[in-house]
Amino acid sequence: MPVDAQQATSAQEVAALVGPVTALPGPRYAGLARRVRELVLAGRLPAGTRLPAERDLAAALATSRVTVASAYRVLREDGWAHTRQGSGTVVEVPGGTSTTAGWLPRDVPGLIDLAHAAPSAAPQLEPAYQEAVRRLPAYTSGHGYAPGGLPELRAAIAERFSARGLPTDPDQVVVTSGVGDASAVVAEALLEPGDRVLIEHPSYPGALRLVESVGARLVPVPVDERRPDDLVEAAHLAARQSAPRMAVLIPDFTNPTGARLSAAGRRRLAATLWQQGVLTLVDESCTELHLDDGPLPPYAAGLPDTATVTVGGLAKPVWGGLRIGWLRADAALAARLSAVLGRRQLSVGLLDQLAATTLVQDLDAVLTWRRDQLRTQRDALLAALAARLPQWRVHPPSGGLSLWCTLPPGLSSAALAAGAASRGVLLAEGRVFGTGHAFDDHLRLPFTRPAEELRTAVDVLASLAESLGGVGRRPTAPAATVI
Repeated sequence: MPVDAQQATSAQEVAALVGPVTALPGPRYAGLARRVRELVLAGRLPAGTRLPAERDLAAALATSRVTVASAYRVLREDGWAHTRQGSGTVVEVPGGTSTTAGWLPRDVPGLIDLAHAAPSAAPQLEPAYQEAVRRLPAYTSGHGYAPGGLPELRAAIAERFSARGLPTDPDQVVVTSGVGDASAVVAEALLEPGDRVLIEHPSYPGALRLVESVGARLVPVPVDERRPDDLVEAAHLAARQSAPRMAVLIPDFTNPTGARLSAAGRRRLAATLWQQGVLTLVDESCTELHLDDGPLPPYAAGLPDTATVTVGGLAKPVWGGLRIGWLRADAALAARLSAVLGRRQLSVGLLDQLAATTLVQDLDAVLTWRRDQLRTQRDALLAALAARLPQWRVHPPSGGLSLWCTLPPGLSSAALAAGAASRGVLLAEGRVFGTGHAFDDHLRLPFTRPAEELRTAVDVLASLAESLGGVGRRPTAPAATVI
């Protein structure tokens, strides 16, 4: 977890973030200095953080004090740290740039943001707001609050669920400020400290942090984008062994892998978790972003309404700036979750809900446009990777928003993210999608930016991979084609 700025860090905390020093490429002192820079850029060692004493960190890393002292010297010489009288060595960013977590959104002209799987606004957004403004006067004589959501928006969402094969009444729907808000309401209401939560591994960083934030314990279950239905047996075994209170699943186009459960796989997984008394939180953020294949039955189809809570929203199909999400549950639980949400915020913004009503009613047109855009951008990114980085292994997803790249042996996603940031490309290192030190050998690349930006970003990555040839990676295996 990130360490608070302006505080000292223990040697054990820093050692856990750095990982085994013997695994760092190049001379150990240079590798250690480079790893600290990566942590600063990723926001896990914010500017102002005081590093441990050289002797203490050397002991925690099982290395020599000379190695740590030399790494601190390199950091100071390169502007990544300074020595403060009486305070030891304090990390900073050259030029004084803020180190808000490197994967958080930034509005910087010319920056290619591939840290976020967040597409630009659909063309239907502005007309929907114009319609919302036209309708707004009918509501302004009242207080402007709509606890649980505007009735017409809840009805439109319920109708959408029903049309997809999941019969839903409006009183089963609660409107929230985005998918993350919906998931947070569920976690706050239904999880207790110490509860076990089964979750795909890798998974969306927000889901991992959400489970940890309520004191629950993660039960990671591996996801293989090439064999997505392997999740069924793995989840079955994990549920038997750990008795989780809840499972958090993305059955369609998992973030970051793009894996999608088959129709048979989701039926089997839903049945096994229900039979073992595990409530499933189903994230449908990307469910309707299928690019090659058609729709599949909703995960919750055929299950009692009490077996699942389904969350979704408009951020991915429409725009991330439209903070409208929802949750679907059985009516009694929906009322309980609405009350929990009401204690935190009386209502989601009325104008946003009016615009969302129009967009949900016209969602088929929005999705047709979005799928065409994403299909073109995905194919451009795959072609660029095949041409410039043929040693990176990629399983092309049939939908969703991103590729999950397996890097050649020894190449670090953290090193790539650190180097790319200085070249105008923002990346999320692989480890933010997992627990511990997993997935530094993977990199998520969203195809949510225009094709020309994606090609430019791949050029940057190819240049970085080449420059890291003797430092950032070990000799690679023979070239593999994109799969």
